[in-house]
Amino acid sequence: MKPSPASSPDRAWVEIDLPAIERNVGRIKQALPAHVRYVAVVKANAYGHGMPEVATRLLQAGVDYLAVANVTEAVRLREVGHDGDILLLSPTLPNELARAVQLDLNITVSSVEELQLLESLAVATGKVAQVHIKIDTGMGRAGVWYEEAEALLKLLGTLTKVRWQGLYTHFSSADTDAEFTRLQRQRFLNILAQVSPEQRANLLVHADNSAGLESFSQNSPFNAVRIGLMQYGLPPSAGSFLESLKPEPVLSFHARVVLVKNLPAGTSISYNRTKTLSRPSRIAIVAVGYGDGVPTAASNRGYFLIQGKRCPILGRVTMDQTVVDVSDLAHVQVGDLATILGRQGNDQITVPEFCDWSDCIPWEALCSLTQRVQRHYRTDRT
Repeated sequence: MKPSPASSPDRAWVEIDLPAIERNVGRIKQALPAHVRYVAVVKANAYGHGMPEVATRLLQAGVDYLAVANVTEAVRLREVGHDGDILLLSPTLPNELARAVQLDLNITVSSVEELQLLESLAVATGKVAQVHIKIDTGMGRAGVWYEEAEALLKLLGTLTKVRWQGLYTHFSSADTDAEFTRLQRQRFLNILAQVSPEQRANLLVHADNSAGLESFSQNSPFNAVRIGLMQYGLPPSAGSFLESLKPEPVLSFHARVVLVKNLPAGTSISYNRTKTLSRPSRIAIVAVGYGDGVPTAASNRGYFLIQGKRCPILGRVTMDQTVVDVSDLAHVQVGDLATILGRQGNDQITVPEFCDWSDCIPWEALCSLTQRVQRHYRTDRT
């Protein structure tokens, strides 16, 4: 196990609680009917948590599928030994399709042209291409537009080297617009009704993610759900189906104080002098900035925890350093722990709170943690 934050030698790091991921998955699975399959989304380096390590723990926790954005991410999973189902959620470039077929990936298809190219590649290589058809029901992004889906579904029935594995859509506003989500769901159900019962019996049918999850019944045509944010400990919106499960936070973000000094009243702080000290102050420079994942939007708005107390950010956040006010603390010194996300003492900075300061959404905040921020993995279950 990597060092805990108290003993970490790094300047800036995150700690990922792998047992918390496993507990979150267990709670989610208990809330779902037994027939519903769990598609764990691990794209963008598992939302900044570290894809190989997190994917391994998710599989140990009993998820059925892994989902990534692209072939490059899928290759990483194959390289660490995952030989199960991997769904590519984004469109695949024509020059990537042969690799995707070779790796037995589940390829999202949005057009007749993609299907035809996949059939040709599969015939040429002696492989079978596995596909999920995505229906654009109102997201306005990937997927075949729902009014044009019939031709795509008909073509599927004529191909010999393309295996139809799944049918899905993506809700654009599941956390903010219930009426439009119902419209998207109905459009998708209308497409699903065009699929024969024999074909449907073998398909993974999914529309819901953490933000749009509805209560599944045994008679529901949906037999899978895509889970991202929830498994990392964050309910995506108030009132979501699984919010009552109270998922545990998985990630905390820390850095070290690298300099402490006194400055007189009237001193301006950081680039463009956006903050001027109103009193003689003691400041701490923390070895973290927008080059690590603290956005400039948090300048003069956010806080770090030092000695369990909130210390306001002074001036503009810079690439490698952030200045905070420690005038009201005693004995702050170089090497002290600063917590950007997570608990310290009796206080806690949550991801939603951090996002309010930073003008971003939780997915963005987590994915913005850069590669130079070391990942430390807690593996014990206590």
